Amino acid sequence: MEFRAEARFMRVSPQKARLVLDLIKGRRVEDALNTLMFTKKRVAPTVEKLLRSALENANYYSTEKGEDVDVDNLFVKRAVANDGPRMKRIRPAPMGRAFRYVRRISHIEIALAERTRNGHEGVATVVGDETKSAKAPARASVPKRMAKKKKKSAGKKKAAAK
Repeated sequence: MEFRAEARFMRVSPQKARLVLDLIKGRRVEDALNTLMFTKKRVAPTVEKLLRSALENANYYSTEKGEDVDVDNLFVKRAVANDGPRMKRIRPAPMGRAFRYVRRISHIEIALAERTRNGHEGVATVVGDETKSAKAPARASVPKRMAKKKKKSAGKKKAAAK
């Protein structure tokens, strides 16, 4: 199960928010909170508040809704910062002109999920445990690139003859 929290219309550019969110992706909630506590970026307290909100959402589901959620096994599954609406502003410039600039806004979303015993979320899948396929077929004597070029050149000769 996934537990989400979203903060919309945050006055920080998405690029700057992604720098902080990349620090906590895939980490356990306790580790992510410690990381955010010591991060010096201006958006870090906002992300920490959002992470705590998602953690409380998980706690609510486990107590009130009767879901079986181990809050200690939660990790940050997804942390994204999307663009919000842009505010266009004008700065005075010399000789009566004006320069336009853009104040960016972001929508930040954090999703938590529960790790299972084998370390994965949800249904366990083993990566790289695919069946061995038969040996790849040998390459043709003439590469496909060359065959295409020959066809094109033959078409050009016919067009030139007309």
